[in-house]
Amino acid sequence: MTLRISEIFGPTVQGEGALIGQPTVFVRSGGCDFRCSWCDSLHAVDSTYRHDWAAMETQAVWSEVQRLSGGRPLTVSLSGGNPAIQDFGPLIRQGKAEGYAFLCETQGSIAKPWFSDLAMLVLSPKPPSSGEDMDWTAFDACLNVRPAQTVLKIVIFDDTDFDWARSVADRYPDLPLYLQPGNPETDPASPVDLTNATSRVEWLIDKTLNAGWFAPRILPQLHVLIWGNKRGV
Repeated sequence: MTLRISEIFGPTVQGEGALIGQPTVFVRSGGCDFRCSWCDSLHAVDSTYRHDWAAMETQAVWSEVQRLSGGRPLTVSLSGGNPAIQDFGPLIRQGKAEGYAFLCETQGSIAKPWFSDLAMLVLSPKPPSSGEDMDWTAFDACLNVRPAQTVLKIVIFDDTDFDWARSVADRYPDLPLYLQPGNPETDPASPVDLTNATSRVEWLIDKTLNAGWFAPRILPQLHVLIWGNKRGV
């Protein structure tokens, strides 16, 4: 099985979502079916960068994960791009047999049978500010093959995104929901304005609490606050 891989890195800590702060090795796939306006990982999305992606057999990917982790089981995060474009099933099964746990984050546009082998599926539907439209039929198909732990993660840039997130939460009331403010600085070479990043977290907290909406967990993008745009998820 050949996989298109943008990068494999770690161990570092998960920068956002339900497992924030957890030691993780990241396997970032190459290719995506979305082109979000504020995407901060275009090197793994845009086909312009395809010559930088490595065509790796599953065993080669697994060997690199083992090397980086020193053979000690931890969480492996499949990110992208959209990892659901590819077949990570064999990698997950091999890793699980050796005690590793796999998380996948995807927008929910493509369902894969191997979702059911994950320790956690993070469904991150893209809000209006992304410029993309969600296909909820495709999203629901992802839920049909989900593992025991499935969560929603929604990035919020503005009031329209916030209202949209509330409608999504109403649509899927049984899924744990994580909200985080979006990072408007998408150029990895540009330093992050930490004052602005902190203010955006405060804005989202105030807006959510003032709305009397107490169901979601509100989290920062830890990797942005600590490493700027150079270390993502």
